[in-house]
This record gives sequence, C-alpha cells and structure tokens, in this order.
Amino acid sequence: MNTTYTIDLTLKPTTFDLWHVCLAGTVALLAILLIVLLIVMLIGIARGRKKLLEEALRESSASLAASIKIPEPEVKIVEKIVEVEKVVQAPAPEPVVLKEATPDAALQLLNLLQKEARFIDFIKEDITAYNDADIGVAARVVHEGCNKAINEHFKLVVVHEGQEGSKITLPKGFDASAVRLTGNIVGEAPFTGTLIHRGWQVTDIRLPKLTMGHNAKIIAPAEVEL
Repeated sequence: MNTTYTIDLTLKPTTFDLWHVCLAGTVALLAILLIVLLIVMLIGIARGRKKLLEEALRESSASLAASIKIPEPEVKIVEKIVEVEKVVQAPAPEPVVLKEATPDAALQLLNLLQKEARFIDFIKEDITAYNDADIGVAARVVHEGCNKAINEHFKLVVVHEGQEGSKITLPKGFDASAVRLTGNIVGEAPFTGTLIHRGWQVTDIRLPKLTMGHNAKIIAPAEVEL
C-alpha cells in the first residue's frame, strides 16, 4: 500500500511553540558565529599580509644596504696657523735738555771785542762810501784787536790735526758734534773724505770777573768830551 505525502511550501505556521523558538534561536546563533568567523578570518588575512609586507621590506632593505656600502665619514683635523705680530715699542728717545745760555758771558765777549778792536763800530759802519784800500786798512786794525782779545781770554786748539785738503778716515764712533759731514753720506762709519776745515775748539776761558751792579748790556758807553 503506497502512501503519498504532499508538502505545501507556501503554508505558514499558525502556531509558535517552543520548538520553533529553539529552531529560530539556533539559526540566529549559527548566523552570528558565521559572521564572527568571517571577521576573524579577514583580520587574520590582513595581519598576515602586513607581516609578509614588513618582512619583505626588511629583507629588501638589508639586501640594499649590503649592496650599497656607505663610506664612513672621514674626520680631518685642520690645524689653523695664527700669525701673531709682536709689536715692540721702540724706546722713547731721551728728552733733549736745553741748556739756557747766560747772556752775561756773550755780552762780556762783545765788550772785549769792542774794547780791543772796536768790533761793533766796524760792523755797524756803512762802508759803501769807502774804497777797498781804506776798508783793508780798517780790517787789519780790527783783525789785530780781535786776535788780541781772543788770545788773551780764550785758549783755542784745532779739532782735527790733519792738513786741510788731505784725505782722512773717520773711525766708527767718531764724535759727530766735533766733525760735520758734508757731501754724499752713504752707509756707516768708517768714512773717508777730504778735510775741508780743521775746526776750532775752546779748551780754556779766562773772562774777567764782573763787579756787582755792572750793566753787561752796555757794550761800549757813550763818550762825551768836556
């Protein structure tokens, strides 16, 4: 005996019992588990890809660093030479001490020359009106009087004993105040040249003493004949 069952899929249940509740819960739980499983798989795949990418980058960096040798920086020590100029100040020249000449001695000498040779009268005389012969006679008188005054009150000697016009040699360290160089002066002593003038120097002075109240500025007093 054959029994045939016909199932109508369009039919809807009219009752909702415990069995249907369990079935619906099981389906919902399976759906949630499936979703969670899919999410976990996707996260795992993403992490795996990231790890593979990092390893690939690490390997490529290592191979690149091995192929490219970066030279180590070379440290060079540069010595800087500093030139220091030492300024040495030249010693200051000694101050020149000027010795003030006393006018009394000069005035006394003029007085002696006037007294013995009428020297001031001869110098101040207008000689344009006289001829050479007259001037020569007056000059002889003045010469004799001046020579007498000088020899009486001064002792004169020559500075250099050589003959004028002869060749002489001045050694190193010669007295520059006693010898005056002229002409082409080059280099340092010794110098060789021609003696033009022997020079004069005073070794002794014998001026007469003056009385108190004497007016030395009166070279020659005025003369009045009574």
